[in-house]
Amino acid sequence: MCKNQALFLLLSSERTLTPGTCPFPLSVIPLPRSGTQAGCNIFMSPNTYIAIMAGGVGSRFWPASREARPKQFLDILGTGKSLLRLTFERFLQICPPDRIYIVTHADYREQVLEHLPELSPDQVIAEPARRNTAPCIAYTALKIHALNPEANMVVAPSDHIILQETAFVETIRKGLDFSARHKALLTLGIRPSRPDTGYGYIQYSSEATEGEVYKVLRFTEKPPLEKAQAFIAEGNYLWNAGIFIWRAAAVLDAFRAASPGILAPLESGCAVLNSPQEEDFILQTYPHLESISIDYAIMEKADNVYTIPSDFGWSDLGTWASLHAESGHDEHHNVVQGSEVLLSDCSDCLVRVPEGKLAVLRGLEGYIVVDEGDVLMIYPKSKEQEIKNVTKSVKENTGDRYL
Repeated sequence: MCKNQALFLLLSSERTLTPGTCPFPLSVIPLPRSGTQAGCNIFMSPNTYIAIMAGGVGSRFWPASREARPKQFLDILGTGKSLLRLTFERFLQICPPDRIYIVTHADYREQVLEHLPELSPDQVIAEPARRNTAPCIAYTALKIHALNPEANMVVAPSDHIILQETAFVETIRKGLDFSARHKALLTLGIRPSRPDTGYGYIQYSSEATEGEVYKVLRFTEKPPLEKAQAFIAEGNYLWNAGIFIWRAAAVLDAFRAASPGILAPLESGCAVLNSPQEEDFILQTYPHLESISIDYAIMEKADNVYTIPSDFGWSDLGTWASLHAESGHDEHHNVVQGSEVLLSDCSDCLVRVPEGKLAVLRGLEGYIVVDEGDVLMIYPKSKEQEIKNVTKSVKENTGDRYL
């Protein structure tokens, strides 16, 4: 262990951050000198950047998540902090705030700055239209590469749960070390605990490429139960966490090879990136890009894709049921968010009510009860995948008022 690593572990071990603070006093951590052992030069490297994707609507978390205030801006976990805030603070253990960028829809620019006052407006990368993950990653990589051609970056969603932050930070550092030394596209894979049909899967090689890094053999979209069970039995499949690590130059080369139709229009405006003229260029160009995920655009086509099998208490927190699964339960397996909730003969329920409201429930088993003031939803947990479609019915009957 190098001196910088020891100092990092001493100063950052599992402590809670308050908004606007850094998990370590920057003045006491020396910049790494050349010749340090592998991994030591990554921590606080001037080449490390973070891009947090925070532009989604979170429709499966309706009625808490709305178009005007989606779930990344909500205190879904009852910690007093939004999911975006928790993600930002987690990455402060990787690099300082001036190299953390938030990629979001233009409508959410002010909300991002409200939740993350440490950031400057230039660190909010605003999409004028939602075009899925590939265009936003290409745009972000171009901007960061223009600032620093040696940039080594992490791309991560804003709304995931990480229960074991020390393990997470160590895995990210291993990934950054690998990507700094190789022209590689690295994706973190989660060791599966069950045959879940709600996640995509990554099949990886049986032999490590280096240390804990393995070559990816193929990606599989959300499989039926029988196939998911077979994946678990085979033993070399991981859940796709949607967390990526690569050098900006490497991912841009991957776009040039596999999805030039996305990169070329953006690259034509390189001269105006990070300038006052950028916004007009993006307004004209971005809405016409293909709407496609990063997996389809480059990851499934590239031959330099690697993974680190990981276990750091991860959940994508995609649904109310996943929140129920990851939260603390009472003796009847109920999860309650609200100070005045009286349950009788209820089990396996998630109940979320506003502070100051009394809820009295009896005889419910396996239900989601969410009261957001103007909307009350009571829905079977076993059918929660329907909630995204419920919002379409709500729109047809009441317009956009409750969305």
